[in-house]
Amino acid sequence: MPACLRGLCVLLVMGSVAHAEVIDRVLAVVGGQLITLTDVTAARDLRLVPLEASADPIRSILTRLIDRELVLAEVERYAPPEPAADAVDDEVRRVRARFESAEAFDAALVRSGIDDRHLRETLRQDLRIRAYLDQRFSAASDRRQAALDEWLTGLRRRGDVIDLYLPAR
Repeated sequence: MPACLRGLCVLLVMGSVAHAEVIDRVLAVVGGQLITLTDVTAARDLRLVPLEASADPIRSILTRLIDRELVLAEVERYAPPEPAADAVDDEVRRVRARFESAEAFDAALVRSGIDDRHLRETLRQDLRIRAYLDQRFSAASDRRQAALDEWLTGLRRRGDVIDLYLPAR
Protein backbone atom coordinates (compact mmCIF):
# COMPACT_ATOMS: atom_id res chain seq x y z
CA MET A 1 0.00 0.00 0.00
CA PRO A 2 1.47 3.38 -0.95
CA ALA A 3 2.45 5.70 1.91
CA CYS A 4 -0.04 8.41 0.90
CA LEU A 5 -2.92 5.88 0.93
CA ARG A 6 -1.83 4.59 4.33
CA GLY A 7 -1.73 8.16 5.64
CA LEU A 8 -5.22 8.83 4.32
CA CYS A 9 -6.53 5.67 6.04
CA VAL A 10 -4.95 6.75 9.34
CA LEU A 11 -6.52 10.22 9.04
CA LEU A 12 -9.94 8.73 8.30
CA VAL A 13 -9.75 6.38 11.28
CA MET A 14 -8.50 9.13 13.59
CA GLY A 15 -11.24 11.46 12.38
CA SER A 16 -13.95 8.91 13.08
CA VAL A 17 -12.55 8.23 16.55
CA ALA A 18 -12.43 11.96 17.33
CA HIS A 19 -16.13 12.24 16.48
CA ALA A 20 -17.20 9.21 18.53
CA GLU A 21 -20.07 10.00 20.86
CA VAL A 22 -20.91 8.28 24.11
CA ILE A 23 -24.58 7.38 23.98
CA ASP A 24 -24.88 5.85 27.44
CA ARG A 25 -22.71 4.35 30.11
CA VAL A 26 -23.22 0.77 31.31
CA LEU A 27 -22.88 0.71 35.09
CA ALA A 28 -23.77 -2.92 35.78
CA VAL A 29 -24.95 -6.12 34.17
CA VAL A 30 -27.31 -8.28 36.21
CA GLY A 31 -28.26 -11.66 34.80
CA GLY A 32 -27.61 -10.32 31.32
CA GLN A 33 -29.69 -7.16 31.88
CA LEU A 34 -27.85 -3.87 31.45
CA ILE A 35 -28.22 -1.08 33.98
CA THR A 36 -27.10 2.20 32.47
CA LEU A 37 -26.49 5.69 33.73
CA THR A 38 -29.76 6.61 31.99
CA ASP A 39 -31.57 4.04 34.16
CA VAL A 40 -30.05 5.57 37.30
CA THR A 41 -30.95 9.07 36.12
CA ALA A 42 -34.53 8.00 35.34
CA ALA A 43 -34.93 6.35 38.75
CA ARG A 44 -33.66 9.53 40.40
CA ASP A 45 -35.52 12.09 38.26
CA LEU A 46 -38.83 10.21 38.36
CA ARG A 47 -38.33 9.45 42.07
CA LEU A 48 -38.83 5.73 41.54
CA VAL A 49 -36.43 4.87 44.35
CA PRO A 50 -36.21 6.62 47.71
CA LEU A 51 -33.43 9.18 47.67
CA GLU A 52 -30.96 8.71 50.48
CA ALA A 53 -28.46 11.20 51.81
CA SER A 54 -25.31 9.73 50.36
CA ALA A 55 -21.84 10.87 49.39
CA ASP A 56 -22.39 8.98 46.12
CA PRO A 57 -26.05 9.05 45.07
CA ILE A 58 -25.29 7.18 41.83
CA ARG A 59 -23.89 4.25 43.84
CA SER A 60 -26.89 4.29 46.15
CA ILE A 61 -29.43 4.22 43.31
CA LEU A 62 -27.38 1.71 41.31
CA THR A 63 -27.32 -0.67 44.29
CA ARG A 64 -31.11 -0.46 44.50
CA LEU A 65 -31.45 -1.11 40.76
CA ILE A 66 -29.10 -4.10 40.98
CA ASP A 67 -31.20 -5.50 43.83
CA ARG A 68 -34.35 -4.83 41.81
CA GLU A 69 -33.03 -6.83 38.86
CA LEU A 70 -32.07 -9.73 41.13
CA VAL A 71 -35.54 -9.73 42.71
CA LEU A 72 -37.22 -9.37 39.32
CA ALA A 73 -35.41 -12.50 38.13
CA GLU A 74 -36.91 -14.36 41.11
CA VAL A 75 -40.33 -12.89 40.35
CA GLU A 76 -40.07 -14.14 36.76
CA ARG A 77 -39.23 -17.63 38.03
CA TYR A 78 -42.31 -17.83 40.28
CA ALA A 79 -44.68 -15.70 38.15
CA PRO A 80 -47.04 -13.95 40.56
CA PRO A 81 -50.30 -12.80 39.00
CA GLU A 82 -50.25 -9.82 36.70
CA PRO A 83 -51.43 -6.60 38.32
CA ALA A 84 -54.71 -5.16 37.11
CA ALA A 85 -54.49 -2.29 34.61
CA ASP A 86 -56.15 0.06 37.12
CA ALA A 87 -53.42 -0.77 39.67
CA VAL A 88 -50.78 0.29 37.13
CA ASP A 89 -52.82 3.43 36.41
CA ASP A 90 -52.83 4.19 40.16
CA GLU A 91 -49.05 3.82 40.28
CA VAL A 92 -48.64 6.19 37.32
CA ARG A 93 -50.85 8.70 39.14
CA ARG A 94 -48.68 8.34 42.27
CA VAL A 95 -45.53 9.04 40.29
CA ARG A 96 -47.16 12.05 38.59
CA ALA A 97 -48.30 13.36 41.98
CA ARG A 98 -44.66 13.59 43.12
CA PHE A 99 -44.21 16.54 40.76
CA GLU A 100 -45.47 20.08 41.24
CA SER A 101 -47.00 20.15 37.74
CA ALA A 102 -47.69 18.07 34.65
CA GLU A 103 -44.98 20.06 32.87
CA ALA A 104 -42.41 19.13 35.55
CA PHE A 105 -43.38 15.46 35.19
CA ASP A 106 -43.12 15.63 31.39
CA ALA A 107 -39.73 17.35 31.68
CA ALA A 108 -38.49 14.56 33.98
CA LEU A 109 -39.62 11.97 31.42
CA VAL A 110 -37.75 13.79 28.66
CA ARG A 111 -34.60 14.19 30.81
CA SER A 112 -34.63 10.53 31.73
CA GLY A 113 -35.10 9.43 28.13
CA ILE A 114 -38.08 7.19 28.81
CA ASP A 115 -41.63 7.40 27.58
CA ASP A 116 -44.96 6.72 29.24
CA ARG A 117 -45.02 3.10 27.98
CA HIS A 118 -41.62 2.39 29.52
CA LEU A 119 -42.70 4.00 32.80
CA ARG A 120 -45.87 1.89 32.87
CA GLU A 121 -43.84 -1.29 32.28
CA THR A 122 -41.45 -0.38 35.09
CA LEU A 123 -44.36 0.26 37.45
CA ARG A 124 -46.05 -2.99 36.38
CA GLN A 125 -42.87 -4.85 37.27
CA ASP A 126 -42.72 -3.03 40.61
CA LEU A 127 -46.26 -4.17 41.40
CA ARG A 128 -45.32 -7.75 40.56
CA ILE A 129 -42.28 -7.47 42.83
CA ARG A 130 -44.44 -6.14 45.67
CA ALA A 131 -46.97 -8.95 45.24
CA TYR A 132 -44.18 -11.53 45.27
CA LEU A 133 -42.52 -10.04 48.37
CA ASP A 134 -45.87 -9.79 50.19
CA GLN A 135 -46.51 -13.45 49.45
CA ARG A 136 -43.01 -14.61 50.38
CA PHE A 137 -42.42 -12.37 53.42
CA SER A 138 -45.63 -12.02 55.38
CA ALA A 139 -44.02 -11.52 58.82
CA ALA A 140 -44.33 -8.36 60.94
CA SER A 141 -42.43 -5.38 59.55
CA ASP A 142 -39.21 -5.61 61.61
CA ARG A 143 -38.90 -9.38 61.08
CA ARG A 144 -39.97 -8.98 57.47
CA GLN A 145 -37.20 -6.45 56.79
CA ALA A 146 -34.58 -8.68 58.44
CA ALA A 147 -35.75 -11.70 56.40
CA LEU A 148 -35.84 -9.60 53.23
CA ASP A 149 -32.32 -8.25 53.86
CA GLU A 150 -31.00 -11.77 54.42
CA TRP A 151 -32.71 -13.01 51.26
CA LEU A 152 -31.29 -10.11 49.21
CA THR A 153 -27.81 -10.85 50.53
CA GLY A 154 -28.20 -14.42 49.29
CA LEU A 155 -29.45 -13.22 45.89
CA ARG A 156 -26.45 -10.90 45.57
CA ARG A 157 -24.08 -13.72 46.51
CA ARG A 158 -25.61 -16.18 44.02
CA GLY A 159 -26.53 -13.64 41.36
CA ASP A 160 -24.73 -13.01 38.12
CA VAL A 161 -23.75 -9.38 38.77
CA ILE A 162 -21.02 -7.43 37.01
CA ASP A 163 -20.69 -4.05 38.67
CA LEU A 164 -18.76 -1.65 36.42
CA TYR A 165 -19.40 1.59 38.28
CA LEU A 166 -16.34 3.59 39.23
CA PRO A 167 -17.24 6.84 41.00
CA ALA A 168 -14.24 8.77 39.70
CA ARG A 169 -15.19 8.27 36.04
